[in-house]
Formats: sequence, C-alpha cells, structure tokens
Amino acid sequence: MVEAASSSAGRERFGSRMGFVMAAVGSAVGLGNMWRFSYVTAQGGGAAFVIMYLAMTFLIGVPMMLTEFAVGRRARMGAIGAMREAGGVAWVPAGFMFVITASLILSYLSVITGWTIRYAIDAVVFGFSPDPGARYEQVATGVPAIGFHLAAMAATTAIVIAGVRKGIERVSFVLMPVLFLLLVGLAVWAATLPGARDGYDFYLRPSLGAVANLSVLQQAASQAFFSLSVGMGIMLTYASYLAPEENMSREAVIISLADFTVAFVAGLVVFPVIFALGLSEQIDESTMGTLFISVPGAFHAMGGIGRLVGFAFFLTLLVAALTSAVSLLEVPTAALMDAWKVSRRTATLVAGAVIALLGIPAAVSQNALALVDKLAGELLVVAGVLAMALMVGWVMRHPEDELMVGASRRFRGVVRLAMFMVRYIIPPFIALMLWVSIRDVFGMVGR
Repeated sequence: MVEAASSSAGRERFGSRMGFVMAAVGSAVGLGNMWRFSYVTAQGGGAAFVIMYLAMTFLIGVPMMLTEFAVGRRARMGAIGAMREAGGVAWVPAGFMFVITASLILSYLSVITGWTIRYAIDAVVFGFSPDPGARYEQVATGVPAIGFHLAAMAATTAIVIAGVRKGIERVSFVLMPVLFLLLVGLAVWAATLPGARDGYDFYLRPSLGAVANLSVLQQAASQAFFSLSVGMGIMLTYASYLAPEENMSREAVIISLADFTVAFVAGLVVFPVIFALGLSEQIDESTMGTLFISVPGAFHAMGGIGRLVGFAFFLTLLVAALTSAVSLLEVPTAALMDAWKVSRRTATLVAGAVIALLGIPAAVSQNALALVDKLAGELLVVAGVLAMALMVGWVMRHPEDELMVGASRRFRGVVRLAMFMVRYIIPPFIALMLWVSIRDVFGMVGR
C-alpha cells in the first residue's frame, strides 16, 4: 500500500496503490489510444500495424516504463533533477528534453481536446452536420479552435493545481471507470451494425507487406511509446510520488495491458462504424480527421440515435483527453517546483500559460499541428526512450536493485528480462527508429 503521508522531504504521494495505477493508466489511456491510434492504424494498413504495436508495447514499452519507474522513485524528483541524480550532470539535457516533449505534446493535444468538446456540444445542441468535412474545417482551426483549446488548458491546469491526491488521483478514480464502461458499450453497439465485418477485416487482417515497411514499424514503436507515456518523463514523474515498497514491475504490466486493451477496443468502435456506413474512402482522404470527419458523418446518417451514441463517443474521447493532459502538465509542473522551489499553484500556472501559448499555432493551422505531432510525438519521444535506455542501462548504478524492491518472486524475472532488453536490444533498435523519425520529419519540412 502506498502511504498517504508525504515523504520526509515534503514531497506529495499518491494516497494508495490503486490511486497510482489509475493515474498511470489514465496517462497511458488517452487520446493516444482513441485519436492517434486510429489514424496511424489507418496509415499503417490496419492489422499489420496492430500486430507491430502489440509487440512494441510489451517488448520495449514495458522495459522502458520500468526504467522511468526506477529513476523517478529513487530520485524522488521531477524529470530534470531525477536525470541529474541518476546519471550525473551530463544527463540533465535529457531531462530538459522530457519537459519540452511533454509540453509540446500537450500544446496540440489540448487543441484536439477542444475539438472533442465542440463535437460533444454538437451532439447535444445542434446535431451532427450533414457535411462533416466542412464542419471539421470550422472546428479544427481559427478563433473558435483557439478558444476551446484555452478552455481545455484551463480545465487541465485546475486539476493539476489541486495536487497529486486531491487532483490527479481523485479525477482518475472517477474518470477511468467511466471511460472503460463507455468504450465497452460503444464496441458492443458497433458490432451490431450491418457491414461491420468489413471494418473488422481491415482492422484485424494483417498485410505482410506493411510489416516489412520501416516507416510502419517506426510508427508502431512511436505510437507504443506515445500511448504508454514513456520517453516524455510522465512515468518518471509519477513514480517520484511512490513509496519505496511498491511492486513496480507488476504495475508496469497492468498499465501496459490496460493501455493496449483500450487502444484495441477503440479500433473495434471506429472501424466498424466507418465501414458499415460506407465511409472507408475518407480514411485515405484525411487520416488526421478519421475521428472527426468519418465518425460524425456516420452519426449524422443514423439520425436521432446517432446523436445519443455520438455524445457517448465524444464524451469518451474527452475523458481520455483530460486524463492524458493532466499527466503531461505534471511533467513541467514538477520540474518547475523542484528547480524554482515554488508552490504547486505557481508552477502549474506558469507551465499551463506557456503551453497554452505554444498551442495557438496548432489551433490555427492543421499543418502546424501535424508537424508538431511528428516532431514531438515521434522524433522527440523516440529520442527520449533512447536516452533513458542508455542512461539506465549503462550509467545508473544498480537499477535492478531499485526495481527489485517490492517485487514479488514471479515478477523478478520480468525485471531481469527488462534490464537485458534495455542494455542490449532496445538501444540499437531505437537508434534505427530515431533515424527513420528524423528522415520523416525532414521530409515533412521539405514538403
């Protein structure tokens, strides 16, 4: 059980083991599963991407989550201080990179959170538009998009200001069960749609050609890291609020299973809806808008019941978005509290204001949003994973000892296997993925 009291240094702690798990799952289960997963799955050719994503989640994601747990719990500091404590001054730039990555990702995810609010309002007040493409253009950019982006950031900031137990943990306890129930209900409903089988075929039938594509493999790896919240300092920061006796290997497995399950079930909702209503061509036309063009169009075609189901769908997206946003904002907030020795309120307001400003270009331009997603959500996340693997695997003193604390006998093998992967398998693989990310980012800039 995680202690309810603060640490001797006055650092906050989660109120219970379940509180930590729910918060970490809330971080992992977010728009990365619901929004990003659907469009990168479409780009990656469906089931081939799902298979590679599953492999990346458990072969690389779990070991890398454990590295962040080890660094965060031992140092009991935010990303910058923890990297200095575990690896020395030379690794401080990696801590700064985590803070920058989390901030950039939140800057555009809050814009997408604003979209989900708009569509939820549409479902209740106006109904879905008969021209979903035109409606998406209205929602995605411009002054209204900026306003809803700022509203999403304000809500996120308010939760983080409340603290670890009264804000992050309490919200996660309420919202995560709601998200799971809504998502399962939507998946059951989607299975009843006529023609849903075509969506399942696209989603679940692998293409061997796509498996051999380096770009698809890189997208699967970066999506796994993005979804699991590794490579951006989130799990490191959350682990700094843990008590020493927690079984971190067990929690890493639970969090990863929950994350993959939600991403997989989300696909069981999105693709049957798209294919059942003959909207599959729109996936290729706008992969970025899969959830915000094809799906609202499907709900409009369904009439009155579509408004009800559509509201449940976008409410699910909103819940997922908020739990992710809170974890992302906690990274710069914790770093500022450590560095400036200021209150949580001051650190959160400063970090929230800066990120709100950073998100305005993404609210104005779809190209800016896509570029920041590629830069932060793929390149910087992959670079962060590589830096953490190298530091924990070859520089940090006795990381296995930290991970063995609290680990039951059956999970000690997980720790040993994870450290083997971190030292010998993950770095060369991630270096290759980083090269592909750099190539793809420069390709986007060149266009």
